[in-house]
Amino acid sequence: MQPLSIVLRILSGYPMTALRRPPWRLAPFLLWIAAAALCACNDPAKESATKALGDVAFLGALVDKDTGEIERGLPEGAKRLGTLVSAGADPAKDVPAVRRALLRVRRDVMDLAIAKSTFFALAGVDGIAIRNDLEEDVMAGQNLFAIFPALTRAKEGYVTATGAFPNGSGKSGPDEDWVAATPVRREDGTPGALFVTGWTYRYFARHLQESLKDRLVEEAKRSASDWKMPVFYVALFDRSGVYSAPLTPQVDEAALVAQNLVAKTAGGTAQGTVTITDRAFGWAATRMPRWAPDTGIVVLRSEL
Repeated sequence: MQPLSIVLRILSGYPMTALRRPPWRLAPFLLWIAAAALCACNDPAKESATKALGDVAFLGALVDKDTGEIERGLPEGAKRLGTLVSAGADPAKDVPAVRRALLRVRRDVMDLAIAKSTFFALAGVDGIAIRNDLEEDVMAGQNLFAIFPALTRAKEGYVTATGAFPNGSGKSGPDEDWVAATPVRREDGTPGALFVTGWTYRYFARHLQESLKDRLVEEAKRSASDWKMPVFYVALFDRSGVYSAPLTPQVDEAALVAQNLVAKTAGGTAQGTVTITDRAFGWAATRMPRWAPDTGIVVLRSEL
């Protein structure tokens, strides 16, 4: 593939909001893509790595959108939950009412209705979970402050944290959780409870992978050439490990672990190549600072 066509293909799926940035902010990225394309034209692995750069740019914009829904929706939902703590009421004394309120808020606040959260919950100001909105509640009684120490600051305002709920491993292996919390305030402004939400890394990686698949299918429809869907996987990473979407081969996840992605993305977006079971792959990774300082997304890709 010619270098120019590589650049155009990448930019065809790059978020238009990013392309409207001032030229001096976009230029370094475009120069990087162009330089990488020149090196990639005769090396399939490097070509895959170059295309993965466009993939992580697309997914990074999606992460910002999904995170923004929580940043806006959680404080708005907390306002609507104020009746649970008004006049000194203790929500722990009427747990069924807490679940009804959580379900109502998730339905009525648009950002929360479309959020990717797997749960919404109410916790006491001591960090003890009271009830979540799921039919079967395994969170009740857990000390969220012990699991996610950063949530202790949620009594003051909106915060996010990463960690792992007990028994969080699944068929795909160990998992990590991202959570956000904000105070539910009484009439005098003091916190009476905490409104909490979140999702697991592997669940969110699957969401990103499906979104990338949709983008690639649309790209194929626009292409006049005999385009084939690449082999690709999406994963999240932090200092605790790499967490790929379900059904990702373990050998591929292990190869990503070996890349030391936290270190390689310390200075910004990174890319590279790797051979896995005699197949050449390219990868690209970038940080997600709105989640936590050392978290990020990585795309592993190989052209057919």
